Amino acid sequence: MEKQQTTTLETAKDLGLLPEEFDRIKEILGRTPNFTELSIFSVMWSEHCSYKNSITWLKTLPKEGSRMLAKAGEENAGMVDLGDGIACVFKIESHNHPSALEPYQGAATGVGGINRDIFTMGARPIAQLNSLRFGNLDSERNKWLLKGVVKGIGDYGNAFGIPTVGGELFFDDCYTINPLVNAMSAGIVEDGGTVSATSYGVGNPVYIVGSATGKDGIHGAAFASKNITEDSVNDLPSVQVGDPFQEKLLLEATLEVIKTGAVIGMQDMGAAGIICSNSEMSAKGGHGMRIDLNKVPVRQQNMKPFEILLSESQERMLIVVDKGRESEVEAVFDKWDLNCAIIGEVTDTKRLEYFMDGELVADVPADDLVLGGGAPVYQREYKEPAYYRENLKFNITDVKEPDDLKEVAMHLVSHPNIASKRWVTEQYDSMVGTATMTTNRPSNAAVVNIKGTNKAIALTVDCNSRYVYADPQKGCAIAVAEAARNITCAGGEPVAITNCLNFGNPYIPEVYWQFVGAIKGMSEACTRFETPVTGGNVSFYNQSSDEGPVFPTPTIGMLGVLDDVKTFMSSDFKAEGDLIYLIGESINDISSSQYLASYHHITACPAPYFNIEKEYGMHQVIKQLIIQQVIESAHDVSDGGLYITLLESAMPNNLGFKIQAEADIRKDAFLFGEAQGRVIVSVKPDKQDSFIELMATSETEFSFLGEVNIGDLIVDEQSFGKVTDVKKVYHNVLHDILGA
Repeated sequence: MEKQQTTTLETAKDLGLLPEEFDRIKEILGRTPNFTELSIFSVMWSEHCSYKNSITWLKTLPKEGSRMLAKAGEENAGMVDLGDGIACVFKIESHNHPSALEPYQGAATGVGGINRDIFTMGARPIAQLNSLRFGNLDSERNKWLLKGVVKGIGDYGNAFGIPTVGGELFFDDCYTINPLVNAMSAGIVEDGGTVSATSYGVGNPVYIVGSATGKDGIHGAAFASKNITEDSVNDLPSVQVGDPFQEKLLLEATLEVIKTGAVIGMQDMGAAGIICSNSEMSAKGGHGMRIDLNKVPVRQQNMKPFEILLSESQERMLIVVDKGRESEVEAVFDKWDLNCAIIGEVTDTKRLEYFMDGELVADVPADDLVLGGGAPVYQREYKEPAYYRENLKFNITDVKEPDDLKEVAMHLVSHPNIASKRWVTEQYDSMVGTATMTTNRPSNAAVVNIKGTNKAIALTVDCNSRYVYADPQKGCAIAVAEAARNITCAGGEPVAITNCLNFGNPYIPEVYWQFVGAIKGMSEACTRFETPVTGGNVSFYNQSSDEGPVFPTPTIGMLGVLDDVKTFMSSDFKAEGDLIYLIGESINDISSSQYLASYHHITACPAPYFNIEKEYGMHQVIKQLIIQQVIESAHDVSDGGLYITLLESAMPNNLGFKIQAEADIRKDAFLFGEAQGRVIVSVKPDKQDSFIELMATSETEFSFLGEVNIGDLIVDEQSFGKVTDVKKVYHNVLHDILGA
């Protein structure tokens, strides 16, 4: 065994291991580990890889469904059946800590990593989305972070050639030190075109393909499993560097090599690099590997064994090949001018043996490293925070209703959380691939046609973290419901979710209480909407000593399917004279609204009104209205309330609206409250009878609001301005703050 620095408990602590974990490692090995072995355990037992502080609760999420082809944890990403021999592979992941230090590369490599998860399974990525959270834009640092992240996503995605079709952007002081960068990707694969992340067959060669291995990203998984501090800048080597053009070559080579039938198993090298792929594939297949680290293509001289094993250099894959078919595989990667090196072979030992210069430098059992094997599992203490009970004391009558509601409307229109995200989306290519149906037709979800079929997929990412902070269980259930509402309003059928669970330090009981509550809310809503969880990731330690934890942010990425693209529904008003209806009930509620938070500066309040059964029933009604072609548009009421929803439906075609508020509801609640379970639809006058007849057969409340007009915004006979004037403000908020 190699002679390295003596490993001690202090060394283990420096690598992020607990004292009891160090003892457990010595017990597993029957000896004290050397530094390379200790480094291996430190990354594989980090929260980022092992989910040791979260897996107990993650196991309670619903994972069963009639469309499920790959369940949570089985493969690199979830896979669901779309029918007719087609499946969709999709997943969302975080790249928060790297983006906090080096926003451009942090975000870019997040995009690269999530796409590799998709095509490693044999699916061709066809759409990307992202969910981004930053501190307020009055800070130059926050502007720098936003600009770097958006440019990183745009440059990588555009060069890689996959359209960015949707996302969300939210600002709050809690994200000043810890921005959140969550990236989602979806791909399409035909039956028989998939490959598993497994390894078996004694003597089968193990290949590393793609880019050479460097020193970037070393201990990146462990870096992602600790708080951001002033010293975090010293962790910059933990941030990976991406090359989208190399990834494009790797995509084509990967899909081509799968078609040869020579591939036994494949996994991308993301968090924890080679050691992660080696251990997870070996544990899954019940085998081991013997690896010669000298054979790994490197781009820096004199790399140490632990550096090669833990490097998170991008655009790399591990492939196990059927022995005797090496030439077929090598021909493919030679064609695409990519590294393709045999670095070892599969064994029957169930151990990972690493050699350098002929010397055994590490010898560890594969199963003991991984989630579901010997990786530690903890049940952390959780405790309701004091603020939660204080929130429940909120009473709307204590909030004075503003005299000038037009002023409130303009406040919201010009707030970065509500205003157009055009500054961001214009940096993304949404049309590459020519399948995106929502580039020039606004809709509640991104809709992407599956070429060669009449089908399309609908995609959305949703989470109002202010709601989740106010009430984690209810807030997370709302996130699932809103995602389903968006899919439904776009004409799709919600089928499954992936999640990115962004929280603070799990060792703080009040933070862990937020996590547990969110899981409970997600379980409840996913069960009701029949959208099983296919996987995702957990990102803890989004916390700093100065600012504390971020809002609990369980981002929901939802997949829907349109069995026929004819059901696609856009959110824009179509013509003057069309009738405007509200489906769902108006509630005298302003809790956790953007209006209450930024206009009144009140944040101590509950989550908004939400009734899951009424919400579910409303979705079924919307589906029927679309299928029976009774409505012209559908747009859900969410951030900013009913007024912003109406405005967003009016602006695309420079139309306006004339509506009457409900007399028994506070006008600020009616216009700007964010009570859930509501959708605005427009109806042609000659279909009004059909609309009312269908609605009358349902148990869902609905009310007539008014009519679409040419460009005037009128509420209760009072003008709120011209749509063209308001639109100029709405579209230029971020441009005015951030520049062209």
